[in-house]
Amino acid sequence: MRQYRDLLAEFVGTTLLLATVIGSGIMGEQLAGGNTALALLGNTIATGAILYVLITVLGPISGAHFNPVVSFAVCATKRLPWPRFLPYVAAQVIGALVGVWLAHAMFDLPLLEISTKQRWGTGQWVAEATATFGLLLAIFGGIRFNAAAIPALVGFYITAAYWFTASTSFANPAVTMARALSNTFAGIAPDSVLPFIAAQAVGTACGLLVCSVLFFKEEKA
Repeated sequence: MRQYRDLLAEFVGTTLLLATVIGSGIMGEQLAGGNTALALLGNTIATGAILYVLITVLGPISGAHFNPVVSFAVCATKRLPWPRFLPYVAAQVIGALVGVWLAHAMFDLPLLEISTKQRWGTGQWVAEATATFGLLLAIFGGIRFNAAAIPALVGFYITAAYWFTASTSFANPAVTMARALSNTFAGIAPDSVLPFIAAQAVGTACGLLVCSVLFFKEEKA
């Protein structure tokens, strides 16, 4: 069982992350009385807070990626063996789906839904590339200069990115796919998913390139 602790941590962490993203979106919309900004604020605070908690308690076990982009970047920088990449992604994707279903169950919604919320256009795609780029900058900058601060860095970054990006900062392929199965405040229509993931891939490539100059070369010095 010990050899699978990292996969269990990725599954549990991603499950709770999605339950928080979807659940706080539902709760925010219910309580905001039609005020979208207030609903988004509730969604933002809950997501940033749960990221801090999950990364703090699960980071020592699996690295607390909860995100295929992060797992790819960590493998690409030789911090995780490549044979662990696909198992990590599988745990994250399954956990994301379970998290959506858990949120739906808590709010008495159908377990299976398809989102109708369109998130489409150049601005959305630029936002996703930017959000993913910044996430890698926060993570690898933290690894290089202050590893103990990574839970706060990621939590604060996502909190900010919910508001400064037009897409509200998905920055995570597993999260993006799972949110297509929730016709709620935090959902995304299925036909918007692939462009989002493509934009995240661009952000990943740019993030790794910039981080290699800012942080990795100093590591080797």
